Amino acid sequence: MRFYVVLIVAAVVFSIYAVADCAFFDRMRIRGLSRGWWIVVIIFVPIIGGLLWFLIGRGRAGRSSGGRSRTLAPDDDAEFLRQLGTEAEQDERIRRMEQELADLDADGATGDAAAPPEGAAGTERKRPDTPETPGESGPSGRPNG
Repeated sequence: MRFYVVLIVAAVVFSIYAVADCAFFDRMRIRGLSRGWWIVVIIFVPIIGGLLWFLIGRGRAGRSSGGRSRTLAPDDDAEFLRQLGTEAEQDERIRRMEQELADLDADGATGDAAAPPEGAAGTERKRPDTPETPGESGPSGRPNG
């Protein structure tokens, strides 16, 4: 007799735990049925409904919001490939800017007074922290030597 009471209490506790778990579980990870239907199944089919909830209805923590449950190879992942395209564009832009700076440095070293390249109008090459003449104090207050 005592065994049946313990078994019934265990079944009730298991069912209450399954209902609470279903009620507070992340909606995006529930599989199979909607949350309401899972609660109905757990309540009206006490032990089997709870087992079905834990085996089928409860999604894994590793699932992403896109519904994929496995890891994709980089060449199969469209987002990764898009990111590579963006990085390639940024690398190309950086390479062009470095080339323009190298050209500007070469022009400044030879004393060429040619017009600045397009897009560089109004830029000055003088460093603001370098005084015009030696001995003049710079921004730090120390004399330049």
